[in-house]
This record gives sequence, C-alpha cells and structure tokens, in this order.
Amino acid sequence: MKEKKIVLENGREFYGQGFGADCERAAELVFNTSMVGYQEVLSDLSYTGQIVLMTYPLIGNYGINDEDFESKAPSMSGMVVRDYSDSPSNFRYTRTLSEAMEDFGIPGISGVDTRQLARIIRDEGSQRALITDGDRPLEACLEKLRAWEYPRDVVRQVSCRRRWYSRTSNPKYNVAVLDCGIKLNIVREMNRMGCNVTVLPFDTKPADILRLEPDGLFLSNGPGDPENATEVIETVKALKGQLPIFGICLGHQMIALACGAHTYKMKFGHRGGNHPVLNRDTGRIEITSQNHSYAVDPDSLQNTGLRVTHINLLDQTVEGLEDEAHRMFSVQYHPESAPGPQDSNYLFEKFLKNMDIQKQKGGSLYA
Repeated sequence: MKEKKIVLENGREFYGQGFGADCERAAELVFNTSMVGYQEVLSDLSYTGQIVLMTYPLIGNYGINDEDFESKAPSMSGMVVRDYSDSPSNFRYTRTLSEAMEDFGIPGISGVDTRQLARIIRDEGSQRALITDGDRPLEACLEKLRAWEYPRDVVRQVSCRRRWYSRTSNPKYNVAVLDCGIKLNIVREMNRMGCNVTVLPFDTKPADILRLEPDGLFLSNGPGDPENATEVIETVKALKGQLPIFGICLGHQMIALACGAHTYKMKFGHRGGNHPVLNRDTGRIEITSQNHSYAVDPDSLQNTGLRVTHINLLDQTVEGLEDEAHRMFSVQYHPESAPGPQDSNYLFEKFLKNMDIQKQKGGSLYA
C-alpha cells in the first residue's frame, strides 16, 4: 500500500497506508463508534463532505455486498481505520471495501492511531482534515485546509433529480418522500409495512406533492446544516396540518425549524449504533443508531406547538418531537437501523397509524 497521511487543521500529522481511491481529499473529520456496518456508513449520504474515522479497530473483514448499500452513489469524502482487512470471509461479499471505495472515488488510510484521533475530536471538536500522500509538505497541507470551506448546498447535491418509485404488493398507503439524501433502508422498511413510496426531489413544490394524493409525507435524513435546506422548511410550513408528517434526522431538524425553533452545531455530534434514548411517553430506554452534527435547541421550543418526546441520556439533547394536533412527529436518530439495533422500529407503525386516522376521516386531519 502507498504511504499516506492525514493532516488535521491543528497541525497534527498521522501516517499510514492508503487504500481505496488514490487521491487527495479535504473534509470535516468525524468519528463513528459502530462495531459493524461500515458498508452502510460508507454509503450513507449524510456523510457527504466528511471523512469518517471508524473507532472499531478491524474494518473490511466481511467485504462489501451488493444488497446492503444505503445509496446508489456514496459521497463520503474519506475513511480512516486502524486495521484494514483485504481478505473478506463473508460468503455474501462481492468485492472488497477498498475496491468499492476505489469505484466511488473515496480515499482511505489505515494503520493510524484511531484512539488518539478520536480523543482529539472529542476534546477539540470536529475539524478540517486532509488525506494526502505521505511526502506532501505540512505547510502545503495546512494551506489547503485553510482554503477548504464547509459545503453549504449539500442537500441539493445528494437529492434525486427526478422522482422515482418503490412499490410493494398489496399496498395500504401511498407515501411521498422528500429526498434530502435518504437511506434506502427507510424505503425498504416502508415497503415492508405496506407503503408504496414516491421519492421526490427535496425542492418539490407543496402543490406538486398534494397532486400525488399521498396519505403521508416523510422527510428524510441528509447532510449539512438544516438551516440551508430552506425549500424543505417552507414545504413543511405549507403542508403542516394537511398531511401526517414524519421526519428522521435532518427531517427532524427541519420540522423544528419550520415550527419556529432553532438548531445548533454540536461539538462532535453523535455517530454510532449504541446511543441510549429515553422515550418520555413510555419511560422505556431505546438503544439507537445515530448520525448527526446538529441538534434542536430545547430552549427555543416554547410556543412552537412541539413537545419533546425523546431525550438522549448521554448529553440530554433533544431526540424526538411531536405536534399531536397536526399529526406531525420526528426523531433525531435512525429507527430503520442500518446499521444498528431495532428498538425504535415502532415509529414507522406510528406513522402508519396517523395515516390510518386521516384516511378514516376522509383525508382530513380535523374531520
């Protein structure tokens, strides 16, 4: 393997061996604590513009298969691992992780001290980083990092360009989805539960959504600052009260913004498959899958019509919101569990129940 290094904006350098695409890439460095699921992490479009450090030491050991991708064109900026395995032992694998990353133009670096890197991010916060050749001068690397800017219009970058459909046999519901970088397992879950899904570009006009006569509207996960997705925020404002609405991750944040609340960027975010969340309605603690840099400011929720339904037990951040009067709710984490536990799958059933109620009332939330 070719010698590579990762350079942080604070001037620290970590040397290792390259895998995946042989290219240079600057991006925001974040870490993920999941023990499995590196293929789902690689293909999650919410990581657009980010280099992901995997804290679990062994990555690549079960390869990549064609069935578990969360997007058709992964756009992660890079991956950092401790030990990379290029000899997969899973009977399902169709190519190695390095081959997949090369196909998608994503560089990787292995052999670095990921524990030390994770501690730096935890203590200092997410920061700019550069994966480059091991012999590139430090000052040239830092100059490139100073010039790199956090991307703003990333939802437009990852959203579909035209509508597409995912059908199921004997459908009970028709769901319109605003695609901000949707994970495909969300679509699979809805199909499994009897929903025909129409996936729409993020900037689809409210009138065009209603013309489809959906039973409900879903707001997907996605990358970047939720305040930049103004088109989706305005759509939520326009359709609140006309359709049951369910939002996950970025969709959760945009529901909050549409109702008048505020969001803020976290020091290093939540990324992993084992975050404990308290359901305040049931008292039950759910172990959840997470991937987000932003959170909803709880002090801004007054007079928004939203109540907090879920709380992260690690740092008390807002993990769930609901406006019962308008049958609109959201969660910050990922109930579709790819990768991760399945404790929160009931949220899809709650969305179905809200659509059932609307259908029984002849399409009106208030009949």
